[in-house]
Amino acid sequence: MDGEWYLLYVSSGHEEQARRNLEQRIKYMDVGDKIFDVVIPTAKEIEIKAGKRRTITKKAFPGYIMVNMQLDEHSWDIVRNTPGVAGFVSAGVKPVPLPQEEANAILRRMDEAPTEVKTTFKEGDSIRVTSGPFLDFIGKVEQVNLNKGKVIVMLSLFGRETPVELDLLGVEKL
Repeated sequence: MDGEWYLLYVSSGHEEQARRNLEQRIKYMDVGDKIFDVVIPTAKEIEIKAGKRRTITKKAFPGYIMVNMQLDEHSWDIVRNTPGVAGFVSAGVKPVPLPQEEANAILRRMDEAPTEVKTTFKEGDSIRVTSGPFLDFIGKVEQVNLNKGKVIVMLSLFGRETPVELDLLGVEKL
C-alpha cells in the first residue's frame, strides 16, 4: 500500500455503517487498487462495572473514519459520494492527507493494550461492598486510586466512620 491516510466526516454514531457502505462501493466499483483500507479509529479501555473488570473498545474520534487511498478524481468521487460520508476533513477544496506519523500514532494506539481504567463511581458516591470481610456493608467513596485498582471507602464500624481500602472489583455503586 503506497496510499495516504485521509480523515472523513461521517454522522456520529453511524461510523460502522459509513465504513460498510464505503467498503461495498470499493468492492462493486473495483477500485481496490486505489482505495486500500477503511478504519474506524478506536481505543481500548478497562471498565469496572458491577464489580466486574472488562475491556471495552470505544471510538477515539466519534464522527470520523480514516481511509487509506491514492487520491485522484475517480477515487475522490467514489469516497465523497458514499452514503454516510459527509466529506473529507481539509482546509481547502482538495483533501489534505494526515501526516504519516499522526496516522501511524492513531493506528498504533488501536493495537495497544488498555491502560486507562474507567469506573462507574467517583468520590462521594454511595457504594456497597460485594466481597471480602465487609460484604454487604454500605459506605461512601473517599478516594479512588485507579493505578492501584483500589478505593478508600468510609464504612461505619463499631459506630464510627472508618476508612477502609478495598479492591475496585469488590464494590458496586448503589
